[in-house]
Amino acid sequence: MDRLWSPWRMEYIERDRAGGDGCPFCYTRAEAAELPGLVVATSALAYVILNLYPYNGGHLLVVPYRHVGEMLDITPAEFADITGLLQDCVRGLRKVMNPAGFNIGLNLGAAGGAGMPDHLHFHVVPRWEGDTNFMPVVGETKVMPETLEQTKARLVEAWQLQADSRASGE
Repeated sequence: MDRLWSPWRMEYIERDRAGGDGCPFCYTRAEAAELPGLVVATSALAYVILNLYPYNGGHLLVVPYRHVGEMLDITPAEFADITGLLQDCVRGLRKVMNPAGFNIGLNLGAAGGAGMPDHLHFHVVPRWEGDTNFMPVVGETKVMPETLEQTKARLVEAWQLQADSRASGE
């Protein structure tokens, strides 16, 4: 089996976020509002961030600010905010990347495939016809067409255009 080494990932895994719990998803609303790192957009109770290890270009995560790992512990207000952001993700990705479809979901708990089971997050993965080609199937390698920073810049611009459109009543 071939191995792909990514030594920069350890810094992400071990980094210490506010509160000292080591959770890479624990941003306060004020921290997220500055759009640090790969944060694309924010709302009252959750935010959107590019996945550092995407399945496809534009792979987004919608994350509540509150450190919660159980779906049943999400408040109705948090759930409404999260689903609004999920809709915004689809709108923004359609505008910026024109995918043919999406996979949207939640891996709940370690046994359910959650890589960060203590802080749930919803995935929005844009999909295109034939996006599973020979590279991931035969070469076990995923080819990304642009850097995460380039994708972030395009999505932040799309979010601002959506906000401007809402503000003008369009």
